[in-house]
Amino acid sequence: MSAESPDPTQAPASGRRAAFAEQELRLISALVLILGLGLFLALPFVLSIGSVVFLPLVTAIILTIMLSPLADRFAQFGLPNVLASLGALLVFLAIVMLALALVLQPAVALFDELPAMADRVGERFGELRDQFAWLAVLNRELGNLMGQSGTTQVVLASPSVLEQLAFATPSVLIETLLTILMAFFMIEARVRLRRHLLFDRENFGSSVKAARVMREVQDRVAAYILTVAWINAGVGVIVATGAWLLGVDAPVMWGGLAAILNFVPYIGPLAMTVVLALFGIGTTETLILGLVPAAAYLGLHTIESNIFTPSILGARFTMNPVMILIALSYFSWVWGVFGALLSVPILLTLTAFFDHVGRPNLIGFVFGEPLFKTNLLGIGHDEGEGQQAG
Repeated sequence: MSAESPDPTQAPASGRRAAFAEQELRLISALVLILGLGLFLALPFVLSIGSVVFLPLVTAIILTIMLSPLADRFAQFGLPNVLASLGALLVFLAIVMLALALVLQPAVALFDELPAMADRVGERFGELRDQFAWLAVLNRELGNLMGQSGTTQVVLASPSVLEQLAFATPSVLIETLLTILMAFFMIEARVRLRRHLLFDRENFGSSVKAARVMREVQDRVAAYILTVAWINAGVGVIVATGAWLLGVDAPVMWGGLAAILNFVPYIGPLAMTVVLALFGIGTTETLILGLVPAAAYLGLHTIESNIFTPSILGARFTMNPVMILIALSYFSWVWGVFGALLSVPILLTLTAFFDHVGRPNLIGFVFGEPLFKTNLLGIGHDEGEGQQAG
């Protein structure tokens, strides 16, 4: 018996179908990429305008991801789901109130000393200005040579700090209440959501994958925030101890402020350094002595951020510093200080999600590679398998 010869027209037709499917997949990927870029550019305006709705919602989602493991731990002790959810939320609120009390109460006590400290800071900068007076003379002479004359500045009156607080307080209280209520109901509904993901879907494989993604996102974000919280608490204790040894007023306040600002990467420690420098200059007799607390904190932050924290977090929580800065600037632009605090948890949540779904290969896509390493749409998969089998 002789083997049947393959049809010469079948292989080229199969190759054409595979090539067409690949072009179709690339076209769909390009459309998805364009839509994603447009959404990335348009989303800040939508989120900023609707911050009253979106900021409590996003904050509640992050709190749900953070506090669900704690609620599960309470449920293992025999507590009903409602009490376990309420207990987890109350523990978080107690920690927040304690942190604010450590910072705000001593800050109020130091409020009366602010005018004197401002005068001392002005004197120190005045001394520096006198030392570099020749620069001002040179600048003035250059301005005269270029024919520039003095300009009149018009300063518009703006609302005072007390007026701004009076207008902002009702909105902040409403948003805080909405956030707490939404977080409680989301945490309480976590069991039903897991059951829905596992049992109320037709494809068991997709149900397991969805439940695995949800569990991975929850565990990664909660573990990261808990670990960073312990590290920042240690930083706060060291800063408070150092401030006490250096004789700085209200050492507990400085420790709490250092711990809170350390949750904001890069920007928080930089702001802490500037505040310590200004406070030191305003409370000491010499400029060099006033910079000692800021220099000590800067050395502590260098050791913590480059040696201590990476060794504890490990590769599982390692994120690209460029992506952290992009997320920080993006959400700070949208929601201000609250956006800066939420930027890293949001970035970590998206990173854990894309680790399961697949990260887009943006740079490789420009040079002809697939947008995703796996064929998420399944286009051209059957044809490719058929061609390999042939």
